[in-house]
Amino acid sequence: MTSLTLHKQHACCGGTVRYYSHPSQTCHCDMRLAVFVPPQAEAGPVPVLFYLSGLTCTEDNFTSKAGAQRYAADHGLMLVAPDTSPRGDQVPDDAAAWDFGTGAGFYVDATASPWSSHYHMYSYVVDELPTLIAQEFAVHRDRMGIFGHSMGGHGALVCGLRNPDRFKSISAFAPIAAPSQCPWGQKAFSGYLGTNTDSWQAYDATELVQAYPQPDRLILIDQGTADPFLDQHQLLPEVFAAACEKVGQPVNLRMQPGYDHSYFFMASFMADHLRHHADVLTKG
Repeated sequence: MTSLTLHKQHACCGGTVRYYSHPSQTCHCDMRLAVFVPPQAEAGPVPVLFYLSGLTCTEDNFTSKAGAQRYAADHGLMLVAPDTSPRGDQVPDDAAAWDFGTGAGFYVDATASPWSSHYHMYSYVVDELPTLIAQEFAVHRDRMGIFGHSMGGHGALVCGLRNPDRFKSISAFAPIAAPSQCPWGQKAFSGYLGTNTDSWQAYDATELVQAYPQPDRLILIDQGTADPFLDQHQLLPEVFAAACEKVGQPVNLRMQPGYDHSYFFMASFMADHLRHHADVLTKG
């Protein structure tokens, strides 16, 4: 019996966009997600590409704004977009902060109280969600990729670097690439993980790539030069790129002139990212 509850669906690009919820054993609450099932799924299993959203977003922002479905349909990729944090009356939140608590799970497994009761987004994305998708849909379990935007770009880099056997391809739009060195990351990590900065390294892509370089695969990153958070030193793509160069990790950091942090930026380069993943996930 399925554990997914279907709330609505829409025909899209020859397939369907579906919105679900399910009881999460990892986050101890109901979690929401959106799934694009491409037309190729009618004939058999398809690869899966997980997308992680940024601060304040839900499963709907990417699904309704990014224009990814047409490219996913071209390549025969299923798209899975989970919510960005646990939600519900029983879930702790910081109502005064837009960059911490609800909508800002930062894709870590919180160890500090009270966040440790529900905020286990890392394990949710890496373990529970892929397992659920593999159980509920006809997919290739060995052909999964991950990408994301901003906070979600951070999550994609971390989840992908730490789990190369699960996520075969990685890309990111304007990721928070060195969170231990920026205000957003320092606030989130100290709140969710505590003040021992050694524990932060497991969720910092710049630290992880130096510990676990993967010279056999390319990471694609797009960053707009007009992104206001770039000037605020929240994203630090150059720090990540320098770490990659140091250890021989292939990375294609593309600085896109005039583009900002919005979904207009993402939609402009979405075709390249879907092609990047399809080149890996549709082989064999």
